[in-house]
Amino acid sequence: MSSGNDCQKFTKPAFGEKEATELVDRVFGLKVSWIRPLPSYDDQNFRVRISGNKGAPEGADEYVLKITNSEDSQEPDLIETQTQAMMFLSTEGFPSATPYLTKDGNIMCLVSGGTGSGNKKYIVRLLTYLQGIPVAKIATNTQILYEIGKLAASLDKALSEKFHHPSVKSLHRGQFIWNLANVPLLDQYIYALGQNKHRKVVEQVIQQFKKKVIPKLSSFRACINHGDLNDHNILVDSSSASLETPQYRVSGILDFSDMSYGYYVFEVAITIMYMMIESPDPLSVGGHVLAGFESVLPLTEEERAALFLLVSGRFSQSLVIAAHTALQYPENKEYLMITAKTGWKHLMEMCEVGQEAVEKTWFETAKAYVHRGPA
Repeated sequence: MSSGNDCQKFTKPAFGEKEATELVDRVFGLKVSWIRPLPSYDDQNFRVRISGNKGAPEGADEYVLKITNSEDSQEPDLIETQTQAMMFLSTEGFPSATPYLTKDGNIMCLVSGGTGSGNKKYIVRLLTYLQGIPVAKIATNTQILYEIGKLAASLDKALSEKFHHPSVKSLHRGQFIWNLANVPLLDQYIYALGQNKHRKVVEQVIQQFKKKVIPKLSSFRACINHGDLNDHNILVDSSSASLETPQYRVSGILDFSDMSYGYYVFEVAITIMYMMIESPDPLSVGGHVLAGFESVLPLTEEERAALFLLVSGRFSQSLVIAAHTALQYPENKEYLMITAKTGWKHLMEMCEVGQEAVEKTWFETAKAYVHRGPA
């Protein structure tokens, strides 16, 4: 998702397959035998297969060529920190991608190119390709929801307690539109929704957020957030042969471009929201994700009290920013509006059912795990 400090117009890279192939050869010294574009929000990604790659780890003959949009490419410290965080997490046992070094021995390179880009410069990285199925493509069960909640807490905890890098201060991104603390910034983009019932609900969420969440931020426990553990950024594979009750394990964590300093409760709220998207019973999802998260990091009373509004706030961010960006980039509208297909329905249902009833479902489900453990 967009890593800019606001929703200003950025230049999405527009490299052709031939140009991308030549880029891999020139920058990384690798010969591409096969290349395919991958969908993306505001960067450009290619899946590439390498031929005769003697320097690569065993089995690592596929990579993702990631070309960062022009705006974010002006923040090399931030991209460097995100990449170093991925490398750190990999050494800690998390299934995150790692970069293939350039011919000069660097983890990234600044290049120009792409059609109609003028003098724009783009940061380029070649990341290991992670195998697995996006959570969006499976029928989620309580077991994987619990595991994903556990992953969210473990990942933030590892980053916050053990990750040290000279540029880590770049993660203090005050006006970053995707940081959950910045729900009030949606006021300036809400016009994109037009005048309808959806807009009224979002306006109510923003007002409640300003009134009830913002004053409480100082009481939440601060940490580094991944910030985008959505159903397309978590890969899984099946760890059992049973087709009726498959057991899944997380095999990949993608897209660290929304990393920023935030709070532990932000991560669980963001994860709950995205796990609701494809669920046939969305309001039940939160309890299972929360139980997994709290098996690592139990929330405080203040954090729990904010959870409903934080989940509603993330729905609002996703839906408003997607609508705003789709107006600027109609050619990418289908990808940008993925969440909106079911997101509006879920947000409206949450508001109709009400905070008290939704929280009761979440908290009772999570409490049951304390007595019996994960399903």
